[in-house]
Amino acid sequence: MKCFRDEDLRADRQPEFTQLDMEMSFMNEDEIMAINEELIRYVFKRVLDADLPDPFPRLTYAEAMARFGTDKPDLRNPLELVEVADLVANVDFKVFAGPASDPDSRVAALRVPGGGELTRKEIDDYTALVARHGAKGLAYIKVNDRAAGRDGLQSPILKFLPDEAIEGILARTGAETGDLVFFGADKAKVVNDSLGVLRDAVARARGLVGEGFAPAWIVEFPMFERDDKGNLTALHHPFTAPKWPAGPDGTAPPMTPESLKAAPDRALSRAYDIVMNGYEVGGGSIRIHTPEMQSAVFDVLGISQENAQAKFGFLLTALQYGCPPLGGIAYGLDRLVMLMAGVDNIREVIAFPKTQTASCLMTGAPSPADPEQLREVGIRLRTPPQS
Repeated sequence: MKCFRDEDLRADRQPEFTQLDMEMSFMNEDEIMAINEELIRYVFKRVLDADLPDPFPRLTYAEAMARFGTDKPDLRNPLELVEVADLVANVDFKVFAGPASDPDSRVAALRVPGGGELTRKEIDDYTALVARHGAKGLAYIKVNDRAAGRDGLQSPILKFLPDEAIEGILARTGAETGDLVFFGADKAKVVNDSLGVLRDAVARARGLVGEGFAPAWIVEFPMFERDDKGNLTALHHPFTAPKWPAGPDGTAPPMTPESLKAAPDRALSRAYDIVMNGYEVGGGSIRIHTPEMQSAVFDVLGISQENAQAKFGFLLTALQYGCPPLGGIAYGLDRLVMLMAGVDNIREVIAFPKTQTASCLMTGAPSPADPEQLREVGIRLRTPPQS
């Protein structure tokens, strides 16, 4: 189907795109993912003679964010973030100690093999890069001689760190002579966004990104997230079925409307994204199929019964008459073709790509609508007053 998005335009986005959508009844996540893995493997083998892994790796959202700073990691990139908050929680360096003691923050390190040869200008450029993603700076340690301890290191922050913290960082990151270790210390989102971008930029610049295709599933997303005002919002959409995290025995307690409303911040969603080479190419979820659970989600999101009835009354009524458990997935076909074609801009694989202003240079769209067409669909245009 052809779809339109009301979002900012990027290299991997266009306002008009083609979506391949699947909806399936009486299936769970594992069954849907298995079918789609088989589909993607077949397509890549048939079109490109490329062999994809069987099965695809699966990463939880929490693991992906902790290791890569993003929920769509490029697994061809060997660099990973390492948590070091516990190693610097009691140091005098407040830039590290503050976030280390804040449960909503993190202190992470990124080891760059051979990064000791980076110039001051290159480090400054990377500092400017992370600043665009909210970071207030970019601390680093150059490892000139690992065997020499503190004397073999070079960094403006060394004077603030005790020997045990330095040794702990070097050991945990696996840093060796000639390496460089970058640090991020801030709210978790800022650290993830900035170091995630830095990880990709450094790996590309240093030729560390492998060839081929590296697909993976990202699962167990949080059901809700909090906005800047502290209000809960749906991470995917409010029709995704929730679940509880599994316990030590691998099982999870049943999810009920009452238990969801009692602890919404703990809930996970039965959602799954398929990512490849740093792009999300498809995503889906198991849907809510009972009116009680759907009403509970609306309640958690602060949607009153009146508003829920006005906006989604048709859905709640339909669910009351009975709905089978169902799930689905949708692919951005243009983005998938972009990956398979080996290009890094979706405009290269679309017949009539749009510019940054969402206009088509070939057809001249969007063009003024004929007044008769507007009357047919009941739309009236009002000319803004002249200033």
